[in-house]
Amino acid sequence: MMTRLDNSRGFTLIELVIVILVIGVLGSIATLKMNESIETAQYEQTKQELDNLAFAITGNPDLFSNGTRVDFGFVGDNGTLPANLDYLVTDPGGWSTWDGPYIERGLNSDDFKKDAWNVNYTMTDTLIRSTGSGSNIDKLVANSSVALLSNTVSGWVVDASGETPQGTYTDSVTVRFGYPDGAGNLTYASTNLDSDGRFNYGNIPIGNHTLWVIFSPDTDTMTYSVTVYPSRDVTLDIVFPADLW
Repeated sequence: MMTRLDNSRGFTLIELVIVILVIGVLGSIATLKMNESIETAQYEQTKQELDNLAFAITGNPDLFSNGTRVDFGFVGDNGTLPANLDYLVTDPGGWSTWDGPYIERGLNSDDFKKDAWNVNYTMTDTLIRSTGSGSNIDKLVANSSVALLSNTVSGWVVDASGETPQGTYTDSVTVRFGYPDGAGNLTYASTNLDSDGRFNYGNIPIGNHTLWVIFSPDTDTMTYSVTVYPSRDVTLDIVFPADLW
């Protein structure tokens, strides 16, 4: 009499427990890896958003035209840091210098203000911070507000023969400088030359500004575009194309 082997035997309880444990461990590993991937994506997204906010505030330093940097963001247009991030998308109130929006809002009106964890960014002076991950992710838009707002534009004026106006003609030369005043308007400051033919302007914000040198007796005017970079004083050598004094 032949005996048939029964191959239809089911799993024992111990085998089922082992299978369930293995599935649980694999599931935990997969969940952990997925969470790590999501966290990494959120971190990278937030870093990119912080970079975009920095560009909106102080401009993209890589944008040039004809050898001149053309983008200085909100600060370059207005001569001040934004009091809050809303200033980047909304005119603070009839500012003639405001030329935004400087950043896209996103799908919702306040997406640009939130990190990848949907927590609002904070801004203190030149530091923008994300706290949504449970630890700080920081972006420094400049070393300090002084670097952005308190630069110097100076120079001296000579005629075609290289002579300075000295004391006799210093009051005949007016140097006029236009730049944003930090409150929504352009200011036009004027000064005469000192005895050595020099002039100096302080507390100048970054950006592209305009300077005029006017010789009053002949109403002869020379116009200069002045680019001011963070923490970099500008010195101009201005030569009138005629012998004036």
